[in-house]
Amino acid sequence: MFAKFAAVAGAACSITLASVTAEARDARCRIYEGNRLSIDKICDFQPEGRNGSFSITGRGGRGEIMPGISFITISVIAPGIAEVRGLTRGGINSRWGEFRRSRRDRACWTDARTRICVY
Repeated sequence: MFAKFAAVAGAACSITLASVTAEARDARCRIYEGNRLSIDKICDFQPEGRNGSFSITGRGGRGEIMPGISFITISVIAPGIAEVRGLTRGGINSRWGEFRRSRRDRACWTDARTRICVY
C-alpha cells in the first residue's frame, strides 16, 4: 500500500515541478540583509494563485537563489502581509516569518532584517 501511495505522490510532485518550471519567467531578484545588497541576479519567478503570492528559484529551476536556499515562497495572507519560507538544498522548509510589502517599492517584501525584491 505504501509503495503505491509513494508512486502516486512522486508522480504528482513531478507534474507539479514540471508545471512550475514551464510557467516560470525571468525576473531580477535582489535580497538585502540589513541595508547590504547580498543577492542581485536573474531568477525564475512563479506566480502562485491570484492573491499576489509567488515563489522564486535559481534560474532554470536549478541552483540556489541564495547560498543554501533553492526556493523562496512569498505567501500573501492578507493585503500587504505575507508569510515567507525558504527551502534548503537538504529539503528543509524553513519559516522566515511575516513580511510586509514595502510602501516605497511595491516589488519588495520586508521584515526587520531582510528585504526581498523581485522585478
